[in-house]
Amino acid sequence: MAIGLVAFHYPRPEYREQMIQRVRQAAEVMAGVPGCLDVACWSEEATGAVVTTGKWESRDALASGFRAVRAAGVDFD
Repeated sequence: MAIGLVAFHYPRPEYREQMIQRVRQAAEVMAGVPGCLDVACWSEEATGAVVTTGKWESRDALASGFRAVRAAGVDFD
């Protein structure tokens, strides 16, 4: 069964560009992991939200994607 993820991030204005850069790096890494069907990210100017979405073949594929992102050194903190 496929699994999806939608996340809305609301970084402080002074960290917004940094957050967008990190999310895009993470999406790039995840897109290359087997089992990743789709990942996307964009920013919503009106609300300041940074939105991320993804779809994977399974929970295991999702977990593999997050492991790959951490291994690539993308910092989520």
